[in-house]
Amino acid sequence: MGAALPLGDPAPADGRIPDAHRPDPETDFGVYLHVPFCRVRCGYCDFNTYTAPELRGARQDEYADTLLREVALAREVLAEAGPLRPARTVFFGGGTPTLLPAGDLARMLDGVRDAFGLADGAEVTVEANPDTVTDDVVAELARAGVTRMSIGMQSSEPHVLAALDRTHDRENVGVAVRAARAAGLDVSLDLIYGAPGESLADWRASLETAIAHAPDHISAYALIIEEGTKLARQIARGEVPAPDDDLQADMYELADELLQGAGYGWYEVSNWATDAAHRSRHNLSYWRGADWWGFGPGAHSHVSGLRWWNVKHPAAYAQRLALGSSPAAGRETPDADQRALERVLLETRIREGMPVAALAPGARLRVASLVADGLVDGVAAIGGRVVLTRRGRLLADAVVRALTDDD
Repeated sequence: MGAALPLGDPAPADGRIPDAHRPDPETDFGVYLHVPFCRVRCGYCDFNTYTAPELRGARQDEYADTLLREVALAREVLAEAGPLRPARTVFFGGGTPTLLPAGDLARMLDGVRDAFGLADGAEVTVEANPDTVTDDVVAELARAGVTRMSIGMQSSEPHVLAALDRTHDRENVGVAVRAARAAGLDVSLDLIYGAPGESLADWRASLETAIAHAPDHISAYALIIEEGTKLARQIARGEVPAPDDDLQADMYELADELLQGAGYGWYEVSNWATDAAHRSRHNLSYWRGADWWGFGPGAHSHVSGLRWWNVKHPAAYAQRLALGSSPAAGRETPDADQRALERVLLETRIREGMPVAALAPGARLRVASLVADGLVDGVAAIGGRVVLTRRGRLLADAVVRALTDDD
């Protein structure tokens, strides 16, 4: 049921944004819609998701109406804080959004459209489990305004899928891709590497299979063992091995080599796209510090330096909204040092990198040594930007430490 919520200040019941955080009309605005339902909990997952026995009074068939109450609240709050901005991106995440009827997802999107408007050419993404995608479902989503489908492939190898507790039929990945294509949607495939028992050859097979599906975008994430998950308990008991850092590094290098060879350019440490037009604009908005409102239990939001997060359980979320209160559990305003650290952490992950001039004076002096160590691109550094090399992407945390240590 997800990691614990962060600590923070109490959030007001009316959700009001303080005057000090009035939105900048020129800053992009995005929307995240969290659908917290899954048929089965994957052993590695610590997202805020719930299987049917865990709902304890919350109902999937009422969820769209509940979330739309938060959309109405958000419109009031943002209209009071300044001019409303159209959503440039909308992202249905989870959980498994496509466990809900396509009509419910369409109503949620209509609610966002009615409350804020959608910018011309807005990117609207729906995450999907391959087993929940049919021609009819995708066609209905496309008619509603969805432009992009992100399909959770994870692996092509049955024993790797079993190690991750993924229950989908691997053959349905191709079915889902073809359905999305037939409806005119862009397609992204999500992969995970480093599962117990996965070899480099297994990973190569998954990459080659993903490439053969010819998606517009591929994400490849290293498996991280999160505290409290089933997989963490299995590793602690010695039932399965922990991920091997060296093997995961080899897997990342193989992914970058094969994907770039197939025409996918990296634009963020874990993401590749056929061209700039097919990069995930929604995720880029996070990395670039844009504003967004996250709807749903456990969802996080950010507006003009103010951050807040909702109560986690769907029943508590629904109860607050039924009473006319904000579902926010807490909020915070990072100080200048925290914002500087976060900027380095996020901007160095993307291909454009970050301006050398934005670093503290001492950190600027360390850029040359990072170039010498092969972690930062020398040509980009001469041009005034910190851009990671492939080796630098593998050691991104070390680069961030070097650029944020106290002078």
